[in-house]
Amino acid sequence: MGEECKSSETSSPERSQEATESESDSWSGSASLVEKSAVEINGDECQAPPEIPLVNKYEMNVDSEQESQSLNTLSVDELGPGVPVKDGKGLFMVPAVGMEFESEEHAYKCYSRYAVMEGFSIRKDFVNKSRVTGTVVSRRFTCYRQGYRPSKHTMNTRKPRKETRTGCLAHMTIAWQPYGKFCVTNFENKHNHEFVNPSTAHLLPSQKRLAFAEAVEADLASSSGVDGVPKLGMGFESEDHAYEFYNSYAGKVGFSVRKDYVNRSKIDGAVVSRRFTCFREGFRQKDKRDLNIKRPRKETRIGCLAQLVISRQSDGSYRVTNFEEKHNHELVAACRIRMLRSQKQLVAAQIAEGNAIEGRKIQLKSAYEVSCNSIGDCVDHEYDPVDQRSKLISKCTREMRDGEAEKIQQYFQSKKVKNPSFFYAIQLDADNQIANIFWTDAKMVMDYSDFGDVLCFDTTYRISEDCHLFSPFVGVNHHKQMVIFGAALLYDETVDSFKWLFQKFLEAMSGKKPKTILTDQDEIVSEAISSILPDINQRVCVWHVYQRALKQLSHMFIGSPPFVNDLLSCFFDLEEEEGFIASWNHMMDLHGLWGNEWLNKIFETREQWAIAYKRHIFCADIKSVQLRGSFILNLKKYLKSDSDVLSFLKQLGKMVNDWHYKELEANYDMSQNMPKLMGDVILLKHARDAYTPRIFELFQQEYETCLNIVVNQCIENGSLLEYKVSIYGQPREYTVSYNLSNNTVCCSCMKFEFIGMLCSHALKVLDYSNIRLLPSQYILKRWTREARV
Repeated sequence: MGEECKSSETSSPERSQEATESESDSWSGSASLVEKSAVEINGDECQAPPEIPLVNKYEMNVDSEQESQSLNTLSVDELGPGVPVKDGKGLFMVPAVGMEFESEEHAYKCYSRYAVMEGFSIRKDFVNKSRVTGTVVSRRFTCYRQGYRPSKHTMNTRKPRKETRTGCLAHMTIAWQPYGKFCVTNFENKHNHEFVNPSTAHLLPSQKRLAFAEAVEADLASSSGVDGVPKLGMGFESEDHAYEFYNSYAGKVGFSVRKDYVNRSKIDGAVVSRRFTCFREGFRQKDKRDLNIKRPRKETRIGCLAQLVISRQSDGSYRVTNFEEKHNHELVAACRIRMLRSQKQLVAAQIAEGNAIEGRKIQLKSAYEVSCNSIGDCVDHEYDPVDQRSKLISKCTREMRDGEAEKIQQYFQSKKVKNPSFFYAIQLDADNQIANIFWTDAKMVMDYSDFGDVLCFDTTYRISEDCHLFSPFVGVNHHKQMVIFGAALLYDETVDSFKWLFQKFLEAMSGKKPKTILTDQDEIVSEAISSILPDINQRVCVWHVYQRALKQLSHMFIGSPPFVNDLLSCFFDLEEEEGFIASWNHMMDLHGLWGNEWLNKIFETREQWAIAYKRHIFCADIKSVQLRGSFILNLKKYLKSDSDVLSFLKQLGKMVNDWHYKELEANYDMSQNMPKLMGDVILLKHARDAYTPRIFELFQQEYETCLNIVVNQCIENGSLLEYKVSIYGQPREYTVSYNLSNNTVCCSCMKFEFIGMLCSHALKVLDYSNIRLLPSQYILKRWTREARV
């Protein structure tokens, strides 16, 4: 292991030093003694035969201004056999006949290094062992393309493997010598095929085996896995241990893990090798049934190659045999890691562990809350939630239950302690009793700043008939999901109470006013809004009117599905005045309801609530969100009629957290998947990149409808073009105006003004005018992926 490589002619170290310091640009005429001439191969040494000269690495002129070549940059063919070469992992010898090695493994490593430098892989071919001792007498290493594959093995194979063998004769043969070393007896360096690119040489089979062996040695010599990053050769006690480690790493980086193929032993069924991949690995296979699916699943696989492969070793442990770190997609942000499928179990385990720790703090926390007997005890003394200047001049109309005031104060005090940005205000009555309470938090305020253009104020829910009124401020986000901006408990339902409530709401929202507010048919609320918010659009929420219809016409809903469908259609489907009036009259005639006073009354006020009217007022299509899942219906899942106010507040908090979680899920799904296009259309691609998936789905439906719309007439008036369009086969015509000067379009259906998205009629005119990109003024930020930016 410590022997030196010999040369035919030697010179003194002093001459070598002189050659280094000289300004000559030539090599030394005779070979010199190599400093540390024993060349290491992975810590082992080899010897050159006596007849092969070695080059002294100190005899290069490193100071000369003339161009010279370094040994490290020369190709193997230029250097010739027996010359030491450096490949980034140390020095090794170019194989030559007569070269000696300490062992068969040392010879294999040397030939493998040489093969990587050239660009081919090697294979262990025949071996001749002693019949007496069983030791290796001779061994041949060949090019991996040596010989030919027998044809009989591929005759019955459905998917034959690619042919790699071309009959290459390149090889190296070693034989054991009596003095205990192995000597190269035959070396053929000519190949009958092209070499691989140097950048892909690490993918050669022999190089993988060599790298794995070196990695195992490094892993045994050091404490691997300290930084939590997988490494080649890293060891694990079991397959599950490897998965947990890789999944933990994936959680830190930002991707989910999928268990891919597994190779099991045919003897005992144990896992021999296993591959864990990124969840976006591969591509989804095409299915003929996809043609008949109206809403296909979103595509998640995009061919990511990130993976971790483990193989079982002879001692029963598992080691990493392949690790690909790079992904071909954006990784998930830290705030959305818990949405990943493989991370949910990990998060659940962490939560369980956290609960155990939190349980030890409950007693201290409870004792602290109990000690807060007044509003000023637990919070900043500068913050006073009680509004002393806006006391009611009379006693509140509804009284609190016994102990309810203390529970409410303690609940909001604890919320303020946990989150200083939490805001709540209390109004007192003439007897200094709590009359009304309003609250909001930082998340609700942020939601309002992004989606507060349309506000729905709900006054239709009570915990019980003789108790206070619960009034939330709700809206809709860019995924068309319900969001809450704040809430109030009202024990007094006078105009002064509602005025105070709207004032506190604006105070919490830094004075920002909504564009539209939707309310119930309540004259008191309407008067308060007109006083505090005189400049905003106000209309009655159609959902609230429908909820009242359910109570007033409950006898009609039993056993009469046609009536239910007719009523729903009148309330939510008809967007034109003529169609609404015709359908209403038909419903009244068909079911004999002309004598119903309540229906006649709401029909007289139809302009306040029917969606066929006041379509110039932007409403963000909030009625469809309420139709899918009412705020009140969600609360009823948690509450019972005998629930007290503290239980109500806690369950309300859980429901709001569920809403936040659903938005996080939608954001994560939006970042990972792109909606499917109905065709290769530039306009759709542009819209898909801008809109959230839910909004794009609605937009694509409008575009699909526009394909069946025909242009009946076009009247030109300067830069203004007026089109008459209709759906093919239908008499109803729509008027669409298109201005060439500013690229604006306006339709008589007023869908954009009402919802914030262009209608099929306007899209038809844009297409007719060769407009292939959606004009930016018709992409509302509140519906886009960047709504919160």
